[in-house]
Amino acid sequence: MSDVSTPERDFGSVANLIGDPARAAMLAALADGRALPATELARRADVHPATASTHLRRLVEGGLIRVRAQGRHRYHEIVNPEVAAVLEAIAHVAPGAPVRSLDEPRATTGLAEARTCYDHLAGRRGVQLRDRLLATRALRRLDDRDHELTDRGQRLLVTLGIELASVRASRRVFARCCVDWTDRRFHLAGALPAAITSAFIARGWLTRGPGRSLRVADDYDDNLEKWLAT
Repeated sequence: MSDVSTPERDFGSVANLIGDPARAAMLAALADGRALPATELARRADVHPATASTHLRRLVEGGLIRVRAQGRHRYHEIVNPEVAAVLEAIAHVAPGAPVRSLDEPRATTGLAEARTCYDHLAGRRGVQLRDRLLATRALRRLDDRDHELTDRGQRLLVTLGIELASVRASRRVFARCCVDWTDRRFHLAGALPAAITSAFIARGWLTRGPGRSLRVADDYDDNLEKWLAT
């Protein structure tokens, strides 16, 4: 991994791309890993479609998003989970935006509780998942960033119907710390938490809400603890 202190890193260009409010809103809309059309991204950023096209072109040229064509339609998506992690890290230090409607505090509270960061669980429930996996010795730390499953953790995956070989075959990181803006602590990012999140959704422990939000089932905690006690 390159040293972030090396001069060849052009932080300014990326900061300029993300720092614009309209482009930041577009990136936030794409942070759950979904691909969206330009019209939807214009609506999310509250800008005219022509203005949105200019912003999207800059994000493509900057290497933060890419265009996926399906027939005559074009969709935009972030290029990899690392972009979502950058957005999450910036949210950790950025001041809160002014409240513009009575619905915003409720929406923010929901995102703080459970949301997707690209395709893995974030928010307080994401932090909780990492904490409980470590506490029950299903997961162990390799260093200050990365984690590995223990034998017990591997057995737990089987009970969720997750094939560890398939998870490891991914070209992504396996289980890495990702700063969560909710409580300034870590949730897990990578192929492992993505697989676990998908399994939780498939079982109804979590359900997708608007945007990046996830709804937590009433029996989520009971199901989580029963699974960890398997």
